[in-house]
Amino acid sequence: MITREIKNVFLTLLQKYPAINLTGPRQSGKTTLVKMLMGDYNYFSLENPDTRLFAETDPRGFLQSAGERFILDEVQNTPSLFSYLQEILDNSSISGKVILLGSQSFLLNQHISQSLAGRIASLKLLPLSYTELENEGRIEENIEEIMFKGGYPRLFNDDIEPIHFFPHYIETYLQRDVRLLKNIENQISFVRFIKLCAGRIASILDLSSLARDANIAVNTAKSWLSILEASYIVYFVQPYSGNVNRRMIKSPKLYFYDTGLACSLLNIEHAKQLNTFYLRGNLFENFVLSELLKSRYNRGLPPNFYFLRDSKGMEIDCITEKPEGMRLVEIKLSETLTREHIKNIISLKKLFPKTEDFVIYSGEAIQNFQEVKFINWRKVGKTFS
Repeated sequence: MITREIKNVFLTLLQKYPAINLTGPRQSGKTTLVKMLMGDYNYFSLENPDTRLFAETDPRGFLQSAGERFILDEVQNTPSLFSYLQEILDNSSISGKVILLGSQSFLLNQHISQSLAGRIASLKLLPLSYTELENEGRIEENIEEIMFKGGYPRLFNDDIEPIHFFPHYIETYLQRDVRLLKNIENQISFVRFIKLCAGRIASILDLSSLARDANIAVNTAKSWLSILEASYIVYFVQPYSGNVNRRMIKSPKLYFYDTGLACSLLNIEHAKQLNTFYLRGNLFENFVLSELLKSRYNRGLPPNFYFLRDSKGMEIDCITEKPEGMRLVEIKLSETLTREHIKNIISLKKLFPKTEDFVIYSGEAIQNFQEVKFINWRKVGKTFS
């Protein structure tokens, strides 16, 4: 098994809180990680019909029989347990008594905020990061291979080809997660909607255009995007809303948690197709931002980055507000250092009193050019950790 970076913060928080909530995409490695670390815990999957029936019909009896320390997997399937969990945690002095696992952030967070607030620490586990793969010597030869394959652990642990893994993953997602959140009758339309989202990867979200192309109402598009976000398929990067003296775009940008899944939805069947694919640069931007996201979550921290785009279309891909000043980052799928790569940084950095400026690109050289530091994408996780 590939060692997960989140392990250290998970074990630390387990000693400080009576319960830990670990969420993330389906098959991101949550169950495998927790079973490996906590072999002495009793494990219950609430996707098992018999286990779920026991928990639903006799929640108090179920929890009393669970043991001193236990793991509840896909716990969002049994919302009636949460009020009884509150009682158990309030009457226990044991740290790390309960570990909750789930692949539905909205449902879990809703129940936790109602019943377990203050008693539980929450973490997110995403698919494997480049740093985790690099530490194990499991890296692919080039960025196209990495973007095409993505980071789901089974692809590496079981040596499954992406063209075989992702269609089954999407089918499982539709059957389990989507039906739990909302019973969408026309699943063909929903799959088409997900594919249309993939075609807008790393782009400003235009709800009206998306709804029109999907032949659905705007409110339906909003609802379906909420489902994709709650089940860790897509996420949004918000525009920077600080005090800048310029008209700025206010819509978010749309990203996928995993570029391998996005490639599958875009009908990419092998990595070489990405060499000439029209969304190649967008996928690279998505990959880099997801690596930044994983770096934050693996340390138990929330995302801290935005993007900046003015009404004239001048954009900074990633902007971070830090106590010592702003960090501006452009993301370019290019092996050559050029002035074109830094023109937006040079223009927009004037809006801030102090900045630290980077271009993440596919070239190997790490060097400064007009006070902008160019770094290779392989260094993202370690440079910005």
